[in-house]
Amino acid sequence: MAITNLPITNSLDTGTPLLDDAVDGCVDYKGRPVHRSSSGGWRSVSFVIGVEVAESFALNGIISNLITFLTGPLGQSTATAAENVNAWSGVVSLLPLLGAFIADSFLGRYRTIVVACLIYIMGLGLLTLSATIPFDATSASLSSNNMTSYSSHSFQVILFFFSLYLVALANGGYKPCIQAFGADQFDGEDPEECMAKSSFFNWWNFCLYGSTLVALWILNYIQDNLGWALGFGISCIAMIVALIVFLVGTNTYRYSHIGNKKSPIIRICRVFIVAARNRRAMSSAIVTREEACGTLPNEGSKQYGFLNKALLAPDGSMESGKVCTTGEVEEAKAMLRLVPIWATCLIFAVVYGQSSTFFTKQGATMDRSITIAFEIPSASLQSFISLTIVLFIPIYDWIFVPLARAMTGKPAGITLLQRIGTGMFLSAVSMVIAALVEMQRLKIAEESGLVDMPNGTVPMSVWWLVPQYVLLGIADVFTLIGLQELFYGQVPIELRSVGLSLYLSIFGVGSFLSSFLVSSIDKATGMDGHYSWFANNLNHAHLDYFYWLLAGLCIVELATFMYVSKSYIYYRGRTL
Repeated sequence: MAITNLPITNSLDTGTPLLDDAVDGCVDYKGRPVHRSSSGGWRSVSFVIGVEVAESFALNGIISNLITFLTGPLGQSTATAAENVNAWSGVVSLLPLLGAFIADSFLGRYRTIVVACLIYIMGLGLLTLSATIPFDATSASLSSNNMTSYSSHSFQVILFFFSLYLVALANGGYKPCIQAFGADQFDGEDPEECMAKSSFFNWWNFCLYGSTLVALWILNYIQDNLGWALGFGISCIAMIVALIVFLVGTNTYRYSHIGNKKSPIIRICRVFIVAARNRRAMSSAIVTREEACGTLPNEGSKQYGFLNKALLAPDGSMESGKVCTTGEVEEAKAMLRLVPIWATCLIFAVVYGQSSTFFTKQGATMDRSITIAFEIPSASLQSFISLTIVLFIPIYDWIFVPLARAMTGKPAGITLLQRIGTGMFLSAVSMVIAALVEMQRLKIAEESGLVDMPNGTVPMSVWWLVPQYVLLGIADVFTLIGLQELFYGQVPIELRSVGLSLYLSIFGVGSFLSSFLVSSIDKATGMDGHYSWFANNLNHAHLDYFYWLLAGLCIVELATFMYVSKSYIYYRGRTL
């Protein structure tokens, strides 16, 4: 966005904003030119962050303790529940690709967010209803004649999973739009607002994980001690509040105005199609076309040079509409450059998913008592990730970045790729610590004679798990936020929702990959009467072996990421 070059008029008498205060490419909620002094900035972002705080509270109240509900009221095995959690998490993270396409091509981010919030409320309402149905998981097996109990269970399961995936659908429309919509409230061409935008992603996550922290402390306790229906109901109320807050800020927002441009997704797809049609074109013809366009060969234009064939028309003509512009080709290259980064972050996503599955099951077997009458819910241990992020982000923004900037001379201290790689390394260390802690837990369980007592409490404090949670939290500050900024800033402006949805899809595919690993290992290690690595009785299981495997995969992933990063060229010369 840039300020339009319009003449200055005296606005002291009229009370209207100066015309040169208008922001190009943006309009207000009525489609009128928007003014910097009366829109956008932190004022508008405060509404958007308020919505994200409420949504994060609602969603984490579900996902953080989902495995407990599946293995408890629904009576699923540990392995099956982990697979279902990973599958749902995968869908949650992949559906934003669809939501981003709809937002960037048809509805726009604002309308998509409103529609998504309405679907969210519906899904959470039905989820609350499914949890109010009384059902004893053992009653269906007590008597084959008791069809009422069986039907009740079947209806509860169907309603629960329908509601759960309705929430996933809503999140698919909401997630890729809300953060991009918030970042759009800053003008990247204005020096002051550009500096604010550089801190936006850090403070966005500060508020997000602060909300997550509250959800883990409050909602998990309510679900475990006061009832699942009440816990899910509070999440539904939180989303109603989120929608109200978002609508209140309508008058202050800046809305991107694309005009009559064709869909950015269609533009980029067309580049690949035209390049494929011209695959037999001679390189000399491409050079001639580049010279005719007035572009000089550079490092960026040489990379993925096969896409330069989209500059040529199949019949040799140069009529408008038959060839792609150099700008469109560069947009396609920018998207393509993100693919290797995307692929080399999948194992990090697998590790990321363990905190809400096996880490939680580990904690459930350990001594969680604070007082004689109070035990920490095992899912609440995930709050240490959020607490670490909330505490470390100010340290990163106020201490680490200035120190690194003084040494490197870079505005952000280190590049985005260096930031992402640092988090990958920390995630590997986290898995090593998790494996060592699990080995100690199994040893104490054996020494205490609890191996064959799955419901017994291992006399080992749950605080042993804190280091692996804390390291994952620090890794998230580096890698998660780095990926958000990379996939937002390194794509064409009109595709920022798609860029953030691609970032989210890393964790979607990572969740499916985690589910595949768990399923495959469970079948392979549970053959011939042997106990699986993921046996329901964790004292017979070997989560430590799984953690060692993930640690090894993290090292391989980091080495591959470092190799890929060497050839990465920032879009439009950015070196953030």
